[in-house]
Amino acid sequence: MTKISILGCGWLGSPLAKAMIAKGFSVNGSTTSTEKISRLKESGINPYLINITLNEDNSPFDKNISLEIETFLNGSSVLIIDIPPKLRGENTESFVDKITFLIPFIEKSTIEKVLFISSTSVYGESNLLITEQTKPNPETESGKQLLISEALLQDNNNFKTTILRFGGLIGEDRNPIKFLAGKENIENPEAPINFIHLEDCMGIILKIIESNSWDELYNAVAPFHPSRKEYYTLKAKENNLPLPKFNHDNISLKKVISSAKIENVLGYTFTKKP
Repeated sequence: MTKISILGCGWLGSPLAKAMIAKGFSVNGSTTSTEKISRLKESGINPYLINITLNEDNSPFDKNISLEIETFLNGSSVLIIDIPPKLRGENTESFVDKITFLIPFIEKSTIEKVLFISSTSVYGESNLLITEQTKPNPETESGKQLLISEALLQDNNNFKTTILRFGGLIGEDRNPIKFLAGKENIENPEAPINFIHLEDCMGIILKIIESNSWDELYNAVAPFHPSRKEYYTLKAKENNLPLPKFNHDNISLKKVISSAKIENVLGYTFTKKP
């Protein structure tokens, strides 16, 4: 039985772990919340409490974390890193330092392959058709730190790394319209959406592992790009929410993330519209 470790059993990681268990994998899953330990265990996931919080000198705040990470990785051949950068609010931290801290543990473990969940935010804003060949140009701090972290993992010869850059994450319980309903002066009304549904996020990850697709880079966005105005208006109507109002004073950016490589090289067929 193949064992997989998922660092970050949150919105994506938890249902992904369950889907993997259903396919016969053994899964170690981490959480930063003591309350979630029992829930992970009830789902058949081997739970670990791992919170990579570093002091100013980059030493771990939790003195027991080294042993916990070693045990979490032990026996697994694949590591999925699905922890988002925390760069907003008061408790901001360096995501790059976290990945730097983690890498020696991966090197010493049984891990042979790493799947790093990144974001299309590394490309910044543009009017281009974005493919995996497009040079990244991150404008946000999270995008910049994700790009550096990608390189740290890809440049390491102790394991193979595949980078998966997701667009906006959408699910039954997660859609931006919940925050945009009734709002006014929303910018970029004609900009195309670049979203992906939770079901396809999980499907692509499973496809990468099952097809042994390593040392690769994939953009993962559903091939469905209506304008922001069209999409959010539709979602507001579907959910009986107040319609958002858009600002047409400025020209909208027309960035489209291509999913052609996911479909043509990986051979994945998208199943859900966001």
